[in-house]
Amino acid sequence: MNRIGFIGLGNMGLPMAVNLKNQGLEVKAYDLSEEAKVKAIQSGIEVKNSIQETSTSIDALITMLPNDSAVEEVYLNSSLLDDLAKTTLIIDSSTISPETSKRVANRASKVGISMLDAPVSGGVKGAEDGTLSFIVGGEDKDLVKASSLFDIMGSNTFHAGDSGSGQIAKLCNNMLLAIHMCGTAETIAMGVKNGLDPEVLSEIMKKSSGGNWSLEKYNPYPGVMKDAPASKNYSGGFLNLLMLKDLSLAQELASLSNSETPMGKLAKELYEELNNQGIGDLDFSSIQKRYMN
Repeated sequence: MNRIGFIGLGNMGLPMAVNLKNQGLEVKAYDLSEEAKVKAIQSGIEVKNSIQETSTSIDALITMLPNDSAVEEVYLNSSLLDDLAKTTLIIDSSTISPETSKRVANRASKVGISMLDAPVSGGVKGAEDGTLSFIVGGEDKDLVKASSLFDIMGSNTFHAGDSGSGQIAKLCNNMLLAIHMCGTAETIAMGVKNGLDPEVLSEIMKKSSGGNWSLEKYNPYPGVMKDAPASKNYSGGFLNLLMLKDLSLAQELASLSNSETPMGKLAKELYEELNNQGIGDLDFSSIQKRYMN
């Protein structure tokens, strides 16, 4: 696994590709966005002019795309799967519907190509630091092949089960993430409006029974955590529009399995509000803005 094709060079994909390159792997990449291509070139990535150029003479093809339609366009609405060498391992790290992931895996299998669905957790900082968690669906033997790549880009790899299982686990994770981010934001705001210092309150809750990842790694209140998006005008990071996409997928999953998710449903409604306000391109911790008036 030394020759890598990488499609999707956004906030997550680019640092993942850079980490692979920095470990001496041959990485060639592609993105539809001209701005993304320029950033990739500036980061030392070899950028190609098409998906076809990116996917020739490689051991693994990694995709990090924003939604189901983008994944379908690459794998199902093109000749890519027919053109790929049979020895190429596909690793799709997009967060998409489990059903779409299964359809791509089945199509790949029919032409003799192995695929892993491997969405990630850890955010942009995790992508930059190479500390992502990969949540993988697929066969054991393919996970073994990909393990060296996951070890470069992340610090944890979990095998969730068969094809599509990685997506199911990721949607469960992101629904919980949204729920505790919403709860953290409204709780800090209540404390501040009652005279508490947000940093002091955050530290108290971190060390108490209210502790959670949003408090420890991604505080949503401006100025509390200098490296968090909240202290950078909520720029970059995991965008509201992407969180809404994941929460919508989680609700679809809940409906298909007849699962009751009242808190997940409420979180989706709250992120719909943010996107309707025209701030879909801010980090998802900007839910804090809702409570600061």
